[in-house]
Amino acid sequence: MRYPLFLDLAGQPVVVIGAGKVATRKIRTLLAAPANVTVISPTASAAIRQFARTDRVRWRRRRYRRGDLRGARLVIAATNDQAINELVCTEAKRRRLLVNCVAPPSAGNFIVPALVHRGGILLAISTGGASPAFAKQLRRELERFLDGGYSAKLKKMARQRRARRSRPTNER
Repeated sequence: MRYPLFLDLAGQPVVVIGAGKVATRKIRTLLAAPANVTVISPTASAAIRQFARTDRVRWRRRRYRRGDLRGARLVIAATNDQAINELVCTEAKRRRLLVNCVAPPSAGNFIVPALVHRGGILLAISTGGASPAFAKQLRRELERFLDGGYSAKLKKMARQRRARRSRPTNER
């Protein structure tokens, strides 16, 4: 079993090696975090090229080189070359960084769960790597189930909590 964790990446340096379809999905989530993302890849998807044009990511148009992870807090190895991914993971682990590896997932030290995000509610779904497809299916089902009513309930409960916390201790 893995330890579940929601990580604050606001302004933190994250390096993504690769810039294809899978990397693009991961980068969208990182930008929402909002991490400070550097992408290293000789080519990139249209979305990543647009992120670079609008300064949402820094894109280094070249292949991965040893030392590229210096200063990172988190690393994503998302190329279509398993050997490169494994080199990235080896360097990241040597530097004691958190690293997610697309292929093979076992080369990294964490996995990214399927996410359901509705308003202020964020659910993470993991099968421990046994079946990412099943996690995605469950995510779709939960997305249909969790309508906007849950966000409204969360906002109401947050207001109530703030009100309780603002009262003097002897009134709680």
